[in-house]
Amino acid sequence: MEYTQLGRTGLKVSRIVLGTMNFGPQTDEADSHTIMDVALDAGVNFFDTANVYGWGDNKGRTEEIIGTWFAKGGDRRDKVVLATKVFGNMGSDGADWPNQDRLSALNIRRAVDASLRRLQTDHIDLYQFHHVDRTTPWDEIWQAVDVLVQQGKILYAGSSNHAGWHIAQANEAARRRGSYGLVSEQCLYNLAERRAEMEVIPAAEAYGLGVIPWSPLQGGLLSGAIRKERAGGAGRSVESLANTKVREQVQAYEDLLDKHGLAPGEVALAWLLTRPGVTGPIVGPRTADQLGSALRAVELKLSDEVLAGLEGIFPGPGPSPEAFAW
Repeated sequence: MEYTQLGRTGLKVSRIVLGTMNFGPQTDEADSHTIMDVALDAGVNFFDTANVYGWGDNKGRTEEIIGTWFAKGGDRRDKVVLATKVFGNMGSDGADWPNQDRLSALNIRRAVDASLRRLQTDHIDLYQFHHVDRTTPWDEIWQAVDVLVQQGKILYAGSSNHAGWHIAQANEAARRRGSYGLVSEQCLYNLAERRAEMEVIPAAEAYGLGVIPWSPLQGGLLSGAIRKERAGGAGRSVESLANTKVREQVQAYEDLLDKHGLAPGEVALAWLLTRPGVTGPIVGPRTADQLGSALRAVELKLSDEVLAGLEGIFPGPGPSPEAFAW
């Protein structure tokens, strides 16, 4: 496994991030534990989750599964850089009751304590804001974060699904307070969806944030969707393939990789590892076998010819403002 620094921090993390969103809804507790054991044995030390994972009546279940895995001992917790998120409504009765979601100081305090209980740990390494809260000022958010850092409940703060200007606003507010600010941004980014290159990734680089792409396979579209369709099933990507332009791009992508004897899913991950500012993509395996495919991507070195071919099929938007102005 290869490791890198998380943004401007001294924290070393694996270049593959284990996403746990399927733990509970798609993968039962025993199999989830197996996947985490396989990941740790392979050197993956960066695990990502969120308080709402499990969804619906089972929100929080994913954190509970990770917690029971930590409770098995064997230095599991000490070896893991643990990231979770706050924003979504965690009300137990399903009612839209005030202060059970978003990023108020009150909800952040309650949400951290609840996550710590579910995760069976005394601290969270990376606490991420799952979405932008347009109603809470950054000074309030950083005040709450600073208290949690002083209490030892969290070590670093990160964002997810934030625009470039949100990253700038957040870290300028932190600078005024003498707070450390955001150290990472978790955003939608892959070969087929490159809008983050316009402003989000440049902002992250400018402020020293590590970029953690989610949906690196674009919902399965980049993992051999047409091949799977011909074999009788392409999962969630079937609807996307109904778009003629998308189908043509995916077909060209798969043809290019067939020519070079490469696996689509592994190439999509390996491409992200070549991108400036990227710490590592989040992979969300439902089985240990799916995790194995993702791990191989770290060792895959793409040739200049393949990289040029990928750029021709999935061209990026270019930086701002040139992407939309002269």
